[in-house]
Amino acid sequence: MRRSMLFIPGNTPSLIVNGDILGADSIILDLEDAVSPAEKDSARILVRNTLKHLGLKGCEIVIRINPVDTDFWYKDLDEIVPHKPDMIMLPKVNGPEDVKKVSEYIAGIEEKCGMEKNTVKIITLIETTMGVENAFLIAGCDERVTAMFLGAEDLTADLRCVRTKEGAEILYCRQRLVTAARACGVDVYDTPFTDVEDIEGLYKDARFAKALGFTGKVSISPRHVEGINEVFSPTKAEIEYAHEVLDIIEEAKRMGRGVVSLRGKMIDAPIVNRAKQVIEMEKAIYGGTDHE
Repeated sequence: MRRSMLFIPGNTPSLIVNGDILGADSIILDLEDAVSPAEKDSARILVRNTLKHLGLKGCEIVIRINPVDTDFWYKDLDEIVPHKPDMIMLPKVNGPEDVKKVSEYIAGIEEKCGMEKNTVKIITLIETTMGVENAFLIAGCDERVTAMFLGAEDLTADLRCVRTKEGAEILYCRQRLVTAARACGVDVYDTPFTDVEDIEGLYKDARFAKALGFTGKVSISPRHVEGINEVFSPTKAEIEYAHEVLDIIEEAKRMGRGVVSLRGKMIDAPIVNRAKQVIEMEKAIYGGTDHE
C-alpha cells in the first residue's frame, strides 16, 4: 500500500537514519535536485551505505537518480542497484527511450549481480511538456514501470506559467497522467504541495488529487505525510459500505438472484470492483482485522 511518498535529500544523514519513522509509505532518497554537483559522489555513497547497512524497515525505498542527459545517472545505478532498492525514480522523462535506456542498464547490473530479472522497478517522473504528451507511451513502454509521478515545479517552468496553489495551470497535465497510468495499469502520484505551513491547503490539494484518480501524493515535508495518508485511506464508512456490497453480492449468488440493490441503489460491476479495491486497501493498511 503506497499512499504517501516523502522526499529526503540524499546528503542528509540525520534525516535518512530516521526515514522509516516519519510515517510515509515510501521514502525517496534524492540524488538529483537536492544534491549539488559537488556533493553527488558523497551523497551516492551515503545512500548506497544506507541500503547496505542501515536496514530501513516499514517503508518502501525509492532512489531518485540523476536524469539521463547527465553524466551521473549510470554511476548512481552502479552503486545503488546491487543493494536492491524497491524502485528507481527516473526524473525528467521525455519519452519511452529514456526509460528503455535506464531499464537496460539496470538489467545489466541485475544479471552481473545474479539478481532476478526486474527486481528493481521504475517510477517515471514526468515534469516536462514532452513527457506529459508522451505519458501513455511512457507508462506502457517497459515492464519495470510500475508508477508515474507528476512534478509540477519544473513542468510549469516548461509551460511558461506561474505555479499556483489552486493548480488550474496543471489540471490538464494531472488528468492526462492519471488517464495514461490507469490505461496501462500502473499507479500514479500527484505533485507535492509546496507550502509546508499550509496544512489546510495540503488537505484540499490532496482531496482534489484523489478525486482525479491519483493513487497517492508525494511530499517534500514530513509535516504533510499524515494528511496525505488520511486522505488516501478509505474512511470507516467507505470500508463498512464495501463489506456490505460484497456481503449482499454473496447472498444474491446463494439465492440465485441476478439483480441486487443496496440502500436503494442497484449494485453493478463497477460498484463491486470499487468495493474490492477498498477492502484491499483496508487489509494493506489495517491488516484486515480490527476494521472488518
